[in-house]
Parts: sequence; C-alpha cells; structure tokens
Amino acid sequence: MRAVIASGAGGPDVLSVAEVPDPIPAPGELVLDVAAAGLNRADLLQRQGFYPPPPGASDVIGMECSGTVRAVGEGVEGWAVGDHACALLAGGGYAAQVAVPAGQVMPVPDGVDLVTAAALPEVACTVWSNVFMVAGLQPGESLLVHGGAGGIGTMAIQLAHALGATVLTTGGTAEKLAACAALGADVTINYRDEDFVEVVKERTEGGADVILDNMGASYLSRNVAALATEGRLVIIGMQGGTKAELDINALLRKRGAVIATSLRARPTEEKAAICAAVVEHVWPLVAAGLVQPIVHGTMPLEEARAAHELMESGDHTGKILLTV
Repeated sequence: MRAVIASGAGGPDVLSVAEVPDPIPAPGELVLDVAAAGLNRADLLQRQGFYPPPPGASDVIGMECSGTVRAVGEGVEGWAVGDHACALLAGGGYAAQVAVPAGQVMPVPDGVDLVTAAALPEVACTVWSNVFMVAGLQPGESLLVHGGAGGIGTMAIQLAHALGATVLTTGGTAEKLAACAALGADVTINYRDEDFVEVVKERTEGGADVILDNMGASYLSRNVAALATEGRLVIIGMQGGTKAELDINALLRKRGAVIATSLRARPTEEKAAICAAVVEHVWPLVAAGLVQPIVHGTMPLEEARAAHELMESGDHTGKILLTV
C-alpha cells in the first residue's frame, strides 16, 4: 500500500510516499481502507523527532482517519466489511490502509460525508475528554479557548456553545476571530494587541471556569491569573515551551486546578471509553447540525509536505485533510 514515510527527523522535505506492507488485523482490530486522514499539530512534532508513536504503534504519521472497513479481526463484533467509519489512531493515518483497535472506530455521524469525517475523531475526542470529562464544564460556566481557529479550537467553541457555556477565545487575525464568532464564540480576543487576562476578567464574573490551553509554559502564569475561583486549567499542548514557574499561592487563593493531559499514549481501553462517550454525546449534535467539522481544505496524500507547510504557517482555519 501507499503510505507517507519520513526519511528522518526534520522539516517537511523528509516526507515522501512509498510502498509499505499492507496491515493485517490483530484480534480485536479492524483494517480500514482510508478515505482521508486529518492533520494535527502532533504530526509536526513527530516529523521533527519530538513525539514518537507509542510502543507497538505504526511509525507512519497520522492520528485520525475516515474510511471503509476492509477486514475484521478475530473477536470484533458490530462491524462488517464495507461499513463507513472514522477512527482515532495511535499512528498510521497517512496511508491507504490502517489497522486500528475496534474500540477506537466510530460510525460516521449522520449528515457528514466520508472524507469530511476524517476531521472529527481527534478534535472531538480531545475536546470532549478534556473540557467535559476531565474539567467538567457545565452549562452557564465560561470557557476560554486559546487558538480558537484551529481544529481543536473550532470544535471546543461549538461544543461549549451548544451545551450552554459562555465561550471566549483568542486568535491572531480579524479573519480568524470572525470565524470563531460565527461558530459561537461570545468574546473574541486578539492576542497580538489585547491582554487576554484583562478581557477575560472584564467579560466574566472574575475569570474563566475552564481554560483549554495549547501553549503550555509561556501562558502558564497568565492562565492562572485568568482563572475563576475553582477554575480548571487544562493544558493539552506545548507550543509555548515546556518549563515555567507556577505561583502556587495564586492557585491556592483560587482553589484552582492545573491539569495536563494527552490522548495518544492512553491505554486502548481508555481511548475506547472516550470514543464511546463521543458517539453518545457529540455525534447527535453533529447530526442535528449544532456542531460541524470545519475543514480548511483537502490535499492528496502525495502533497503531505505542502500540507505540513500550510499547518506550520498557521494560515488555515479548521482542519487540513489528506485524501487517499
């Protein structure tokens, strides 16, 4: 089968398409004929050599895909050859076929075409697990989303809005902030010329109840300052570095929580539970048109280099997909 491989750690130029062996389903797995694969920020880190796949996972980049069931492994129930599906992957998405544990395979939501469905698994599972399962965002509370125009951000804005929260988001251009407002953001903040801490405090009752952060170290102190009493800061990325000083006194005064989570390296059983929760809680909202996958554009598998360059530039809103 065709798959995107990396000749080593480096820039987008290390990526190329090659022929590799077809996957064979182990017990409890399915093999999908991939229709499309979604790009994620973690893909760039893996290409650069900073985020290797978990033990036993494919070395091929790609953490989500959509496609058609090609083969069903021993012990798998509820799936048949030819079924349409989308899947959360530990790796292997940038390929014509991929093997995946059955618990991480989800039906395509009603009203979503097969290619577009590749934009859903990673963002839906990340947002639902972190914002709702871990941080426990409730109707009437406030959510601050950093980088609202990205794949994670566009999903977080829509889900929080649909479930009755007040949504604030940061972005770097007027166009991106307008897109966030159209998705349901109540307050948009241009981080280039506004202090998000001041805006959050002005527009909420003392701070955000939940903050979803992809920046990490560079935003830590300001995120704590922007938290409401009993607020929850959930860190899911390290674009702004990995080490920072935490003012524990400031956190104690707010009775706040700082939580750092990742999805990719979790045990299969945990990922299956998250996928099941997404199918139960998120897919009905997608089917009803209250939440939609936001796709910036699609590119063929052979243009993986250009797709990575586009993601690194930041000149996109929503998801970038590779089609097979």
